Amino acid sequence: MIMEKEIKKSQLTDEELIKRFQEGDLWAFEEIVRRYRDRLTNFVFRYINDQREAEDLVQDTFLKLYQNKHAYKEIAKFSTWIYTIAANLAKTLLRKRKTRKLMFFSQLGPEDKDLDLPANERTSQEIVEGQFDKKIIQDAIAKLPEHFRVAIILRDVQELSYEEICNIIGKPIGTVKSRINRARLRLQKELVNM
Repeated sequence: MIMEKEIKKSQLTDEELIKRFQEGDLWAFEEIVRRYRDRLTNFVFRYINDQREAEDLVQDTFLKLYQNKHAYKEIAKFSTWIYTIAANLAKTLLRKRKTRKLMFFSQLGPEDKDLDLPANERTSQEIVEGQFDKKIIQDAIAKLPEHFRVAIILRDVQELSYEEICNIIGKPIGTVKSRINRARLRLQKELVNM
């Protein structure tokens, strides 16, 4: 009996889960977290290129979901709504980073002109483990302009539909397709030059 009840719960759609959570079912929230934690972490990491901050932003995403559970209305897919929350938090973080970098470099004096930048040399262990290739791809994605980076991550990494991406970034389908194609071309050029 318990097993049958658990199987039925795992077959609930995301929209059914959020409705149950809105009605006070905490198990539904836990199931949403279980379903989306890894996907959102992957998305945000590829967006901001920092694992620790990505995990923090995903926690913030779930906190916002918990606090604003009644803000979701079933006019869009739940996945679109939660990805939009995560994307907005990531954009805010990137804006803060830019501000911090500008402030840091503007405060440098003449004695600080020689900056020690981290080396980008390959280690044999990274090559053997295949991590270097992942890092090259992640670095190439990170170099894309933000509007291209978001589009290609949502489509090629998260495998969302064009319609979902349109809803998340708030652009028409033609713009989304164009950004994805341009991002792929830039990414291809970047990878060839690395």
